[in-house]
Amino acid sequence: MSQQNVVVRDTREVVREEMVMREKIVKVIMEGPKTIPEIAEALGCPTYETMYWVMGMRRYNYIAETEEAAEEGYYRYALTEKGRTER
Repeated sequence: MSQQNVVVRDTREVVREEMVMREKIVKVIMEGPKTIPEIAEALGCPTYETMYWVMGMRRYNYIAETEEAAEEGYYRYALTEKGRTER
């Protein structure tokens, strides 16, 4: 996709979708730990938007990094106990 076709949404608009996207991200991560690019691909969303949602979920302890970064240099994220039980 060329840079001319990319529409960058306002950050506030992306952040407002966090609650809607949380359940979708949980479903993706339930399959196993995933990197942000892997989550973005599964959701069909841009990586930069997925980063906001994942970091919000991390902040509130719904997900956490696994111990080591993947070969590409990205951390994998898995559900915490809270992420598995609270939704």
